[in-house]
Amino acid sequence: MKLINYALQTQIETLSESKSQEFFKSYIQEILEDDSKPYYQKADYVGLSLNELKNKIDYLSTNIKELQSLKQRLNESLEIAKVLTADVLIKNGVDRIDGTILSSLTLTKESTTTKQKITVKDENAVMGLGYVKFSVDDEAIAKVVDENSDAVKELSEFITVEKIETTNPAKVKINTKRAVNNTAITTDEILQLKQAS
Repeated sequence: MKLINYALQTQIETLSESKSQEFFKSYIQEILEDDSKPYYQKADYVGLSLNELKNKIDYLSTNIKELQSLKQRLNESLEIAKVLTADVLIKNGVDRIDGTILSSLTLTKESTTTKQKITVKDENAVMGLGYVKFSVDDEAIAKVVDENSDAVKELSEFITVEKIETTNPAKVKINTKRAVNNTAITTDEILQLKQAS
């Protein structure tokens, strides 16, 4: 992960629905209208800035998974260490040790909790006694409505169908080149755009 952000990347990272987005749009406009750079450098600058943010998101996602796994493993280790330490103290007849920085180490009493595990041997018999839950099959209804079959007529007095239209705004797509020796081009040279005055 790169440590220094491109100016455009920094602008992208501050975007939100609750803030004005006009400055970003004018910044993109300025990049596109900059006559001192060829079109391909402008495309690289915008694309690489967007890509860097995606790379940062991917990097964070990987780290989150690793941290969650590490947290789970450390929690297990902590619980094992507490049990083993208590075991050693009990075997030595110690139920409390006073400390100077910590107040003391004490033992919790061993306890037992009881849970019930229910295994149904005959589901039909249990359901026949009334222990059953029914729910509408939404997927089957959606399929019937989509196919506009005759079954829609029999359902029409029991359901309402509402069309909800969602508009997905146009987004820029980054198309990266396949592994061709692109490493010779340094992005630092490409991305030296003049700052807005």
